[in-house]
Amino acid sequence: MRRYLRIVVLCMACGFCSLLYAFSQLAVSLEEGAGGGGGKPQARAARRIPGGRTGTGRSGAGWAGAARGARPGPGCSRCKDFSLCYWNPYWMLPSDVCGMNCFWEAAFRYSLKVQPVEKMHIAVVACGERLEETMTMLKSAIIFSIKPLQFHIFAEDQLHDSFKARLESWSFLQTFNYTLHPITFPSENAAEWKKLFKPCASQRLFLPLILKEVDSLLYVDTDILFLRPVDDIWALLKKFNSTQIAAMAAEHEEPRIGWYNRFARHPYYGKTGVNSGVMLMNMTRMRRKYFKNDMTTVRLRWGDILMPLLKKYKLNITWGDQDLLNIIFFHNPESLFVFPCQWNYRSDHCIYGSNCQEAEEEGVFILHGNRGVYHDDKQPAFRAVYEALRNCSFEDEDIRSLFKSLELELQKTVHTYCGKIYKIFIKQLTKSIGDRYNRPPKER
Repeated sequence: MRRYLRIVVLCMACGFCSLLYAFSQLAVSLEEGAGGGGGKPQARAARRIPGGRTGTGRSGAGWAGAARGARPGPGCSRCKDFSLCYWNPYWMLPSDVCGMNCFWEAAFRYSLKVQPVEKMHIAVVACGERLEETMTMLKSAIIFSIKPLQFHIFAEDQLHDSFKARLESWSFLQTFNYTLHPITFPSENAAEWKKLFKPCASQRLFLPLILKEVDSLLYVDTDILFLRPVDDIWALLKKFNSTQIAAMAAEHEEPRIGWYNRFARHPYYGKTGVNSGVMLMNMTRMRRKYFKNDMTTVRLRWGDILMPLLKKYKLNITWGDQDLLNIIFFHNPESLFVFPCQWNYRSDHCIYGSNCQEAEEEGVFILHGNRGVYHDDKQPAFRAVYEALRNCSFEDEDIRSLFKSLELELQKTVHTYCGKIYKIFIKQLTKSIGDRYNRPPKER
């Protein structure tokens, strides 16, 4: 009887040791799958897209730390870079390290590592003398945004080195990645597409076909300034219904001064058309959808509809790619989400008196300086906002004092219609600065 009892005890001991070994192997595989053992930094997460050059303003580990709640609790420090796969015998562990806690804490660290950090993708197309304007737009996005940003910069070859040098000088911020892309059009019609409206402007039409691995994207013109976090317009993607694939603002709020409803010689969306300077896209849906059109009874996919559309309407369009987008969504209105004018605020909204009610109530969210208003004296209020952000550094104190100095400059513009309502330019800006920079760094 005693012999059998000894055999049972021995089997139980062997089973317990086997269980410990299995747990140790599980922890090894978990940590290897997460990119390395305890305390070792992760590799950079930037990926290269064919035809583009990749840079980074943030390491992969930094991105993980940026997510809300993605920091291990203080208990994890007790492991001191030990984990189950590095276990020494209990009597050799430091006095403040518990082997069992080390196992659970290693597993907790793994669960944090594998949590995906959502990146907000922003695309811009820059040709000619647009370097400084584009850099100011990128700066405004970085200053206020919370989640990490991925910039896709499509630029002429001679601008690539300048972009790279400027963006690398911001790498200390650890809040963004970027990829530089060449200007790319279908080879058989490249010259025709490139000269449509403004140089390279029609590049935006081909983003769903070039950035095939990107699910959603915010396209903006170079003359855009963010006055609130990109996170907020990115959140509009969740408001799309099952048929909507893109979001834009109306071209005009007041039909009496509208361009499309008075002068267009082609179909356009809604009552006054839409403006494509700020365009939020679910590109996965765009690539899958078959679009109704007035060229054939057969529905066409995005890559198949563009050239036939240009051939049919090229003598009737004035604003190039924006006109083509208006034609597409005229025939497919169920596919467009229209956001309020404060998300794409232009001088048209105040040049003859204020006609964007949402901006009057909540302030301007995104400023659009079309028609070169950042660089002349026709709309000094717009120029004042641009100059303030262009000259602003990334120092917290400089950003906190931004709205005070800007308000003084805007008060000098009250002789213009847009200047008379200058407070709409700083209302949201003040809130964005307060929410982002008047809190302790750990809470941002």
